[in-house]
Amino acid sequence: MNPDRRALLARSAAACAAAVLPWARAEQSSPRAVFNPQVNDWRTFDVTTRIDVVTGGKATHLWLPLGAIDSEWQRTQSVETESQVQVESLRDPVYHARMVMAKFAAGTTDVARLSVTERVQVRNRRVDWSKPTGERLSAEEQAFWTAPTQLLPTDGIVRETALRAIGGAGTDVAKARAIYEWVVVNAFRDQAVKGCGPGDIRGMLESGNLGGKCADINALFVGMCRSVGVAARDVYGLRLAPSAFGYKQLGGKSENLSGAQHCRAEVFIPRFGWVAMDPADVTKVMRAETPEWLRLPNGPVVEPVYRALFGAWEGNWMGYNMAHDLVLPDNGGKALGFLMYPVGRVGDEPLDSYQPKNFEYHISAREVSA
Repeated sequence: MNPDRRALLARSAAACAAAVLPWARAEQSSPRAVFNPQVNDWRTFDVTTRIDVVTGGKATHLWLPLGAIDSEWQRTQSVETESQVQVESLRDPVYHARMVMAKFAAGTTDVARLSVTERVQVRNRRVDWSKPTGERLSAEEQAFWTAPTQLLPTDGIVRETALRAIGGAGTDVAKARAIYEWVVVNAFRDQAVKGCGPGDIRGMLESGNLGGKCADINALFVGMCRSVGVAARDVYGLRLAPSAFGYKQLGGKSENLSGAQHCRAEVFIPRFGWVAMDPADVTKVMRAETPEWLRLPNGPVVEPVYRALFGAWEGNWMGYNMAHDLVLPDNGGKALGFLMYPVGRVGDEPLDSYQPKNFEYHISAREVSA
């Protein structure tokens, strides 16, 4: 089916919930789900990453992202580190992404150990469309958050696709809504993609294969928004706990979060500020919440998520940073598309961040009283 035709069907379906479609009938046997995050009290978590890497006597470097976002929905209270060597606390000069780095000289240890515990507070986030705040971006901020990056080109096929998706939309909120709808209907979660995906949106569009995971699908949304002048950014982070609304795909198992990395997205809407978005999680519910692949977003299982994630996030997740094209110190000068996973190198060999067992790291969270 033509992608623009699929997008049109999605909008029509969302506007007319009574439409009779085969996929809709299959969902009607399920009770209507609820997903409605409202701003709530703070929850406090101790988030611990432990690494034990066999070095073979080689020089070893480890880098870990830290929560660097202090806002109305997240704040970091403390960071504690343990290692055989002195650990450096660093901040990227462009995006202010925080990280720690541990360096183990050749011949000093057979196992490089690093443990980092962050105490963070998080809560639900939701825009109130009835109460504009009057926020605006400066010209410099607007230019920064619409600029292309290695993974977020804003020309060529990215802009051409975005222009088709927005049609005649004139305002930033209308453009963001049209792109959100287009991405939800045309992109899809591909369970075979490794980790959160590489985030290569030009490659996705040029190949015609719009399957991926959160770093692909939300990057597609962000890149398309930027290409038509809507300030947008990925927010890279980690799920901390199960969803309070019962969606198994929208939470993490706190005792083992080593594969619970998840990026979200934000767009800047004039008069409302930075607004939460997450089309990737809509596609995750469509693909994996039920045994059946739910192809459009207006059934009883998907629709609550589809509606809520244009403007809201559930506070069972922490954000690390919004950074792109990071060159980690002492990592050979190669830029990372994003920093959401532990990064390591033994000698000249990089460790696979998407394989926690082989990398030998473990992440967990424990909810505590404030």
